[in-house]
Amino acid sequence: MMQWVQGMRDSFFTSLFSIAKDDKRVILITSDTGAICHDRFRDELKDQYINVGIAEQNMIGVAAGLAMAGKIVYVYAIIPFATMRCYEQIRVDLCCMNLPVTVVGVGVGFDYSTLGPTHHGIEDISLMRSLPEMKIYSPADSFMAEELAKLSYEEKGPKYIRLDRVGSPLVYKNKKEIDFSKGFNVVREGKDLYIIATGRMVFNALNVAELLADLSIDTGVIDLFKIKPFNKNMLWDVIKDVGHVVTLEEHFIIGGIGELVGGLLLNRRKPVEFRAIGIPHAFCRSYGTRDYLYRINGIDKHSMVETINKWIKTEKKFL
Repeated sequence: MMQWVQGMRDSFFTSLFSIAKDDKRVILITSDTGAICHDRFRDELKDQYINVGIAEQNMIGVAAGLAMAGKIVYVYAIIPFATMRCYEQIRVDLCCMNLPVTVVGVGVGFDYSTLGPTHHGIEDISLMRSLPEMKIYSPADSFMAEELAKLSYEEKGPKYIRLDRVGSPLVYKNKKEIDFSKGFNVVREGKDLYIIATGRMVFNALNVAELLADLSIDTGVIDLFKIKPFNKNMLWDVIKDVGHVVTLEEHFIIGGIGELVGGLLLNRRKPVEFRAIGIPHAFCRSYGTRDYLYRINGIDKHSMVETINKWIKTEKKFL
């Protein structure tokens, strides 16, 4: 049984606070989006914490100016407001200038399930993928989020990190299991099928793999945590010998990792059966728990097992 720990957001900013204490160049800017994990910045590092108010576009402009003055800047908001509301500013001020600013978005997918479609983070990968120079990280658990604070501090150029706000189960037993060099980790090996997942869906994929094993489908799971740049060559070396590949994401099907992996398989021209599973391309106007929104959108574990098993059996590969 997997251990539950503090949320990705808390782990990330606790790690960043330790870095900021030793480097006065590190600045955190928020747009009046509060979080307990920011209190230490506000109280102990007053000169390194700026709240610009509900003004996300201005937040990016301030961040760009500070970065041009030699600062290492992090900006924080709920995903739709960290990406869509200030998209032009991210494009022009950060990416065109290739500045060391990290955009931290909280509320992946249906994380803010009770606040409706205005707060769902379901198209951010698509948007940020299209921007030159932008790197994209989507951690699977709090261990990885903690390490991403250190990695983002050392990396050059603009970065986007998408985080869950709530406590989550650990995918990794310890930080030593995480290899950042490839951009993905094989967290479970498989012979018949690989599920390539990102973010919180990695944990769901592991549950699905267990249930598929009971149906005699040997299923592996890959955590694709670095979405851009996409390490397609090394990923292909892992998946090329299985008959089926599935992508799983808490994101619209359009523009997500399904398109990345689908494009990879198309270019390789090897007969690997492929299926992308994600949020249907329609706004979810229902309210309730995150698990409830998973069920009505077909991305809960039981729906996914049914979908994958029916698909594979129809292909008559494993009868």
